[in-house]
Amino acid sequence: MISVVILGAGNVATHLYKAFRNAENIEITQWYNRSRSAISSYANAVEITDNLEDLKEADLYIIAISDDCIAEFSSELPFKDRFVVHTSGSVAMHDIDKKNQIGVFYPLQSFSKNAEVDFSEVPICIEVYEKDNLQLLKDLAQAVGCKAHKITTEQRQTLHLAAVFVNNFTNQLYRIGHEICETKNIEFNILHPLIEETAKKIQYMSPFMAQTGPAKRHDKKTIKRQLKLIEKDSHASIYKLLTASIKSTHGFNSPKPIKTTKA
Repeated sequence: MISVVILGAGNVATHLYKAFRNAENIEITQWYNRSRSAISSYANAVEITDNLEDLKEADLYIIAISDDCIAEFSSELPFKDRFVVHTSGSVAMHDIDKKNQIGVFYPLQSFSKNAEVDFSEVPICIEVYEKDNLQLLKDLAQAVGCKAHKITTEQRQTLHLAAVFVNNFTNQLYRIGHEICETKNIEFNILHPLIEETAKKIQYMSPFMAQTGPAKRHDKKTIKRQLKLIEKDSHASIYKLLTASIKSTHGFNSPKPIKTTKA
């Protein structure tokens, strides 16, 4: 049985709590947050606290708070030589105060509090300073049905960068598509099958091979026609930038920027 103390109450912390609660080999010893009210609804299921001095002993302490606060928060922990990890994709492992044993338990997934997550589909990137702690993180990942990947800080930070492109930026493109549909009273859900098919393709082919569209075809007429349809300058800028990137990737380098004249 792995005993765990969760530190923080954001999206990642909340989903970890739910996953740990349903795991047979994990005991949630305690849940801390500086604002007790944020976790008060769980008080009947787990011991909660807003006082660091009241933290109980456990096999593992998981810091799941905003990236900018990890270093300072870890220095405030009132104990030494215990195993403390953070869940960030971008923060270095060594940002955790060295008075404790340190590591990283990074679930590579997008978390929203109101969206359920199947942890069996979530890769866990793990990193430790003391090799003896590696197995504990592997066992923790396995207990919630995840596959653990031992990686370096540089690899993890690079994965996080790639994740920003494939998740955060892609979601913003969904938002732009939603806005464009709204301008003509079109239901955005008409695009759902296309979004799902695009995501499905890269399960069995590379993104390079899966690429389609006017930029891939070097279809100048369609590109100019679509630019005239775009009403927001910010959307047009993104369209031009991505079109140029696709053209470059597929061998259609153009020395001149794409221009358009509004009708």
